[in-house]
Amino acid sequence: QLQLVESGGGLVQAGGSLRLSCAASGRSFSTASIGWFRQVPGKEREFVAGITWDFGLTGYADSVKGRFTVSRDNTNNTVDLLMNSLKPEDTAVYYCAAVQRSASNYIVTIASRVDSWGQGTQVTVSS
Repeated sequence: QLQLVESGGGLVQAGGSLRLSCAASGRSFSTASIGWFRQVPGKEREFVAGITWDFGLTGYADSVKGRFTVSRDNTNNTVDLLMNSLKPEDTAVYYCAAVQRSASNYIVTIASRVDSWGQGTQVTVSS
């Protein structure tokens, strides 16, 4: 089972940037599809971005496309989410998520498919 730990959240003004990082421990990271989800109170957890374990293929929610960039470092077992041009509606708790032993081209977009979750990190964007 992968252990995931997020870092990098905080408070930023609209238009600013933040970089979230997800550190994974466990042997199955090399074949795990990693995603970022976010959740606000009273709403379901929603997909933000994801990256495959092979070839680094990426996918994004329409709401963040062109502003967020996901990347992974398979040597150091980390996945980063660079968030630019932040908006107040990006305010949420952001979670790192993993689907282990996934197909090489699989991008995790559905929360119910996730095997492991991080504890979450708060991102607050002020207007």
